[in-house]
Amino acid sequence: MTLTDPILILGAGESGVGSALLAQSLGARAFVSDAGEGKGPGVAELEAAGIAHEVCGHQPNGWGDTTVVVKSPGIPDNAPVVQTCRDQGREVISEIEYASRVHKALGHTTPVVAVTGANGKTTTTSMIDHMLRHEGWDTDCVGNIGTSWARRLSERVARDEGAAEATVIEVSSFQLDGTRTFRPNVGVLLNITPDHLDRYGYEMANYAASKWRITASQTEADHLIYNADCEWTQRMLDQRGTSAQLLPVSAERTLDEVMRDGHGGGLDPQDNSQFILQHFNSFTMTIQKLAVQGKHNLFNSMAASMSGRVLDLRKEGIRESLQTFEGVEHRLEFVQEVNGIMFINDSKATNVNSVWYALECANAPVIWIAGGIDKGNDYSTLLPLVRDKVKHLICMGKNNAKLHAAFDDLVESSWDVSSAEEAVAKAYELGLPGETALLSPACASFDLFGSYEQRGRAFKAAVRQL
Repeated sequence: MTLTDPILILGAGESGVGSALLAQSLGARAFVSDAGEGKGPGVAELEAAGIAHEVCGHQPNGWGDTTVVVKSPGIPDNAPVVQTCRDQGREVISEIEYASRVHKALGHTTPVVAVTGANGKTTTTSMIDHMLRHEGWDTDCVGNIGTSWARRLSERVARDEGAAEATVIEVSSFQLDGTRTFRPNVGVLLNITPDHLDRYGYEMANYAASKWRITASQTEADHLIYNADCEWTQRMLDQRGTSAQLLPVSAERTLDEVMRDGHGGGLDPQDNSQFILQHFNSFTMTIQKLAVQGKHNLFNSMAASMSGRVLDLRKEGIRESLQTFEGVEHRLEFVQEVNGIMFINDSKATNVNSVWYALECANAPVIWIAGGIDKGNDYSTLLPLVRDKVKHLICMGKNNAKLHAAFDDLVESSWDVSSAEEAVAKAYELGLPGETALLSPACASFDLFGSYEQRGRAFKAAVRQL
């Protein structure tokens, strides 16, 4: 593939529009095919840019002989339109793969840091970007976190700016599925726990294989930072291996227990109030000084710090960054305290493991607001926490039967609501001073909302109306 080869793009979301804009900036012809009704902001942006497109369905007969197809991460690999493309001999890739090929073809050699995992991706990606910016780096923070890598590259090409000093990418499993040669200099694999199993035939092995693609093209010159306590990560390492230099990190065990070849990160054997990273030399940080607390954020902070050490950031700069990081919207975000009831927005918790962390951190008693589109969830791991901490369950979704079946016997009361306003009003009615109203859905948002961000904003707006 050359920079000016024409591309076909499936989907007019952020990744699709970003890819089209990148192709246009390179002088390549792009055509976007979207199954929607053509009313979204992406289609309007394509029209404004003069990029050819079709809506209301895919029409393969009009696609010409384009050999490369960039697929939206929201379109499953087994979708008929994807199979049609493959049957026609077209290569189907993700926007991340397309952007990485352009990045390389443009001669960009600045480091790429890619972060994936079932939980913690956005926080860790933001933390790494915060560290780099704190040290004066010109960075692009892109991917699943919001702005597509392709869009950011198109802006740099259009302005003739050259490469960012570092690119930090949040990468989902859906984005990794379409990669072939994507090679991050630093890969960060936070965890592999059940998520999106409906997309992977309800097989954890398929989902784990998708996550492992983050290191598939890495070489001996690259680094893989990974969770030394994650069973599925260790299984993939044993089964598939990697050419990258390994940097295991644990927030539960000491450094001595997890190091490989003299490198790694863990708790201080002499003082577990701090953690130690060993990468050619030692880095220590007092856990209590971290701006974001909780076991999950301890691990995120350690993984981000190890990324900083690989990129040779100042030790003191990393410490300062960890103490000034302000967290991520919609992830255990304190909204407001109303008459002694604390309202927490954790709308980004779209899987069971994220909710587990949220409940573990929450101060009991909890009024738990959950629900949405189930992704093949197994709620069994939440049962002890719900039994110990949750007083009331508020189900916000169109089909709450699975939540009721799992938890009704463990809580004082359960309720069904159909909007964020109803959920907040019911939580306020049920709550007492000293209790926590926690929005942590465990489910996707698309039954009632356009995104988890929209769900979180609606929740916050309702709280502020109390």
